[in-house]
Amino acid sequence: MPDYNKLLTPGNIDEGWVNGIVDIPEGSSLKIEYDRAHGIFILDRVEANIFPKPVNYGFIPATKDTDGDELDILLICHEPIPTGVLVKSKIIGIFNFEDDGDMDYKIVCVPIDDRNTGDSIQSLDDLNKRWKQKIEFHFAHYKDLKKPGTTKVLGWGNIEDAKKIIRECITRYNKEGFTK
Repeated sequence: MPDYNKLLTPGNIDEGWVNGIVDIPEGSSLKIEYDRAHGIFILDRVEANIFPKPVNYGFIPATKDTDGDELDILLICHEPIPTGVLVKSKIIGIFNFEDDGDMDYKIVCVPIDDRNTGDSIQSLDDLNKRWKQKIEFHFAHYKDLKKPGTTKVLGWGNIEDAKKIIRECITRYNKEGFTK
């Protein structure tokens, strides 16, 4: 399998889209992670099945978040997207989250060509309140059985907030890269 960080760009932030690689399909309780040293996806752990991912979960290649990993994405689609699939994704906002005391941003995206919704989701304002509540609940509690109190939801940000964090993570990746 390729090193996505060397093969792909993050996307075109000015035009409002990123390349997203799916780690965990929506509905899965398997914590699958990209192992960049070997260019494969690995099963890191099996989460309690009461906390399946409420949305497709992945990363933006050639970025580095403050937690030392690629910048995460939450990719909204009407069905699960398999592990390893590249999705050209429209940026619609950001979910601000803290994990074990470290910021762990999640860029919220939709497929750039979503004919199922008629491309109707353009920003976080187009999502209903219940969807946001489910995301907040999941991330506030998914580690409670193993490490209670280690996650903190810090709210939502708009498209410009998301672009700012993406640019910071691109700069960090370009300066530091990844050690294997």
